[in-house]
Amino acid sequence: MAEQLVPPFTHETAIAKVRKAEDGWNTRNPEQVALAYTEDSRWRNRAEFIIGRQEIIAFLKRKWRRELEYRLIKELWAFAGDRIAVRFAYEWRDDSNQWYRSYGNENWQFDANGVMHHRYASINDLSIREVDRKFHWPQGRRPDNHPGLSDLGL
Repeated sequence: MAEQLVPPFTHETAIAKVRKAEDGWNTRNPEQVALAYTEDSRWRNRAEFIIGRQEIIAFLKRKWRRELEYRLIKELWAFAGDRIAVRFAYEWRDDSNQWYRSYGNENWQFDANGVMHHRYASINDLSIREVDRKFHWPQGRRPDNHPGLSDLGL
C-alpha cells in the first residue's frame, strides 16, 4: 500500500508530495491543479493575493494563456511537520516566441488531510534564448529519467 502524503511529513513523503505537485502543475489543467488546495486556500504568488479554489482556477487560466509550452521542475528544499519548502524553475515562451526561465521558492502548509491551505511563492523571470532551454520533454509530466534542478545546475 502506498504511503499517505499527509503531515507530519517524512523525507520520503515530502519528496513524493513535491513530485505530485510538479506533476499536477505540468498538466496545465487549472481545475485539476486546484483540487490540491483547500476550498479557502490562501496564496501569495509574486505580488498577487489569491483566496480559494475559484480564484486559483482563474489565476491558472490567465497564467497558462500567457505562459506557453510551460514545463516545471520542483525540488524539495526543507520540511517540518505540516510544512514544505521547495525551489523550482520553469521554462515557457510568450506569444512572440521569447523564451523565459522563471526561478522561485514556495512555502507550503497543509491540513491534516494533506491538502494545501497556504502557498507563498516568490518568482523571478529570466529571458533566455531558445537554444539555452534545458527542459525538453514533451508537454506533460517530466519523465523520471529527466534531470532535476540540481542535476542541471539550476
